Amino acid sequence: MSRKEQETRAGTETMKAEAKIQNNEEAEELKAKDQRLASVFGVADLKNGAIGLYNVGQSCCLNSLLQVFFMNIHFTGILRRITVPPCAMQKKRNVPYQMLLLLEKMQCGKQKAVSPIDLACCLSEYRVKLFVQHDAAQLFLNLWNLVKKQMKKPELVEELSNLYTICVQEHLACQKCSLETKRNSNMLTLPLPVLDSNSRTLRTLEKCLQYFFHPEELTDHNMCFCEQCGRKTPFLQSMKLVHLPQTLTIHLKRFCFEESAYIHKLSHYLPFPQDLDFNAVLTENQCQADDSEKAAWQYELFAVIAHSGSTSCGHYCAYIRSLTECKWYCFNDSEVCQVSWDDVKCTYGHSNLHWGETAYLLIYMKKHPQ
Repeated sequence: MSRKEQETRAGTETMKAEAKIQNNEEAEELKAKDQRLASVFGVADLKNGAIGLYNVGQSCCLNSLLQVFFMNIHFTGILRRITVPPCAMQKKRNVPYQMLLLLEKMQCGKQKAVSPIDLACCLSEYRVKLFVQHDAAQLFLNLWNLVKKQMKKPELVEELSNLYTICVQEHLACQKCSLETKRNSNMLTLPLPVLDSNSRTLRTLEKCLQYFFHPEELTDHNMCFCEQCGRKTPFLQSMKLVHLPQTLTIHLKRFCFEESAYIHKLSHYLPFPQDLDFNAVLTENQCQADDSEKAAWQYELFAVIAHSGSTSCGHYCAYIRSLTECKWYCFNDSEVCQVSWDDVKCTYGHSNLHWGETAYLLIYMKKHPQ
């Protein structure tokens, strides 16, 4: 081998060695980043101050929901234990991982706000569109289902379900022969009507809960087929509460459909309490749980996602109580400020302010979790 060939070969070997060292360094850097992500606990302590989220394509609804998730230390405690996807493409399309990246950016950054664009683009892969006004209840359901589906550890999926899932028992009884069927079902939110069957306003959150669990007679064109009677008969339909989770989400159904298919917003005054005891609200006939379960049905308000404007042109923001400071904050996209309980009460609604700010999702937390 000539001297020139030897020099060329030596140069090639040197380049390979340098490339290998660089690849190893990049791999170590990625590994270190993943390890840092695993240590993220959440932003509920607000050590570095409350961090906002920039609005990227009408993302106020997404921003509000993300702030509620991130301020919930029970949720972030699950999120920081996810399995990190192995390759770049999977990381880009993995919703829990992108949420964790955003959470780290919020914790470690010095800015007053950060951009959720990477997470928003990730969600767009699953038909969660940008530049569209979303319904907060539907987006919450979509986001939660994506997080649950993409968590690889079964124990984390179970913890996430236990943290948010409501269990009710549906009863259907024939009014002719008393044949009764029962079925347990899970719900992510309690979707409470704010009007009764006669379109009269329900005046308090407690009244909405009582109405939701009140038996309903199915007659006329709503009759059901009874296998024992062999024909359609009047039925009594009811729902009983079986289990309530650590984090309870209540959906106030303020968007109302009319016969013309036009959707309008119900903005009437509807107060909700800071402390909510389901044992004091529901009757024995509306519950299907043992005493130990019902003993934990005492809640305190953690967050309110409020909507202002109309159904076609509106805006969302979130009022959240810090679990460590017990102070209320308003998260309005990139702007975050401390507020009072009187400010939160402004989301009760007002009959003459149809464009005003009204509570849409109420998030309660157990006072004494089992």
